[in-house]
Amino acid sequence: MSRKLPPLQALRAFEVAARFENFSAAAEELHVTHGAVSRQVAALEAWLGMQVFHRLGKRVQLTDDGRRYLLTVQAAFDNIAAATKLLRESGTVRVLHINALSTFAMRWLLPRLSGFQRLYPGVELKLSTSTSQQPLGESGELFDVAIRRGPGHWPNCISGEFLEESELPVCSPALLARAPIRSAGDLAAHTLLHSDTRPDAWPKWLAEANVAPALCKKKQSFDHFYLALQAAVDGLGVALGPLPLISDELASGRLVTPLAEPVIRARSYWWIVARHQAEQPLIKHFCDWLQQESLR
Repeated sequence: MSRKLPPLQALRAFEVAARFENFSAAAEELHVTHGAVSRQVAALEAWLGMQVFHRLGKRVQLTDDGRRYLLTVQAAFDNIAAATKLLRESGTVRVLHINALSTFAMRWLLPRLSGFQRLYPGVELKLSTSTSQQPLGESGELFDVAIRRGPGHWPNCISGEFLEESELPVCSPALLARAPIRSAGDLAAHTLLHSDTRPDAWPKWLAEANVAPALCKKKQSFDHFYLALQAAVDGLGVALGPLPLISDELASGRLVTPLAEPVIRARSYWWIVARHQAEQPLIKHFCDWLQQESLR
């Protein structure tokens, strides 16, 4: 299908002139004369059959139609620039540094990363884990993308929520067979598995379930949450399982949820990017991919 496009040189002159609302400034950026910009804009207006600028003496001002047109034209030029950059870099190895929380990396991100690599085979992924609340280091350049639970205050960063999390007691089927859990009160007969990284998780859930924490005296603590989850798989006790991070364990039957409620909404996951890197195409593609994967 043929496309009816305006002269691209005139379109480029319009985009720059509209951005500045000044023909002289546009001429300086394009390295042409003021008259050349004026002629190109006039040619575009003739092709469109309408004015995109009001001429106010020596000044120009976008018309309402021109302002709406500018948004679409700028987006098109941005897409062309991003696609061109990716194409030019297709023969080179690009490195993307990702830093995530340990449990999230092991339970959710790693099983899915092969999908991103199939989409971008020329990208080398470097994944590290951290529990630090400072997502990008003091310089803001240690990682391209950090993943943290939020919302949080991350100065000089752009961030986006992409995955909600909720918590529910989980345990191994073998443990449940030995000592059934028919109500929240039955947890008093079990060992509760705690994590140093989520110290308030069990107290919050027990309060919501109207169970006095003092009744649940047996407990084991771990310094990382993924260790508590593995302990639950191994039958050492009952953990608070984060949904959807344990979806694979639930689907396979390695873990079960003996109680259907209360389901506690936990802090969600956010991608975080240093503000000065937010427009880099590869970083944007990775953040978009996170958003899409969270919907699967």
